[in-house]
Parts: sequence; structure tokens; C-alpha cells
Amino acid sequence: MATSSAGKETAKTANDKWPFGMKNYLVFALGLLSIILGYVFLSRGSITLAPILLVLGYCVIVPVAIMLK
Repeated sequence: MATSSAGKETAKTANDKWPFGMKNYLVFALGLLSIILGYVFLSRGSITLAPILLVLGYCVIVPVAIMLK
């Protein structure tokens, strides 16, 4: 708890809470894994799987991780 200059404890407000939970971080890690695998497959010459993984990671999974409540 934060204390003011007078030494009184102030109550935490709803805005002090961190907006992301464990579920958000797990989905974000899945998106990051998809992006990394996409670049690995891209470096090995895949012209079908790499773009699918990259689009899925950047355009679907990461935004879902941000918007997930």
C-alpha cells in the first residue's frame, strides 16, 4: 500500500491493477512461438507453412492475447 506524505495509507484503486493475467501471457507465448516457428520455416525455404504461421501469430494470436480478459 502506498503512503501519503502524512503517513496515511491510501487504498488501491481499480486502475492500479495490472491489466494482463496469466492467461494473457500464455496466449502471447503461443503467438510468439508461432512467429518464431514461422521465421524458422521461412529460413528453410517453406513457402506455405511459414506465411501461415506468421500471419496466424501476428494477426490472430497476439491481438487475441491483448484483448483477452
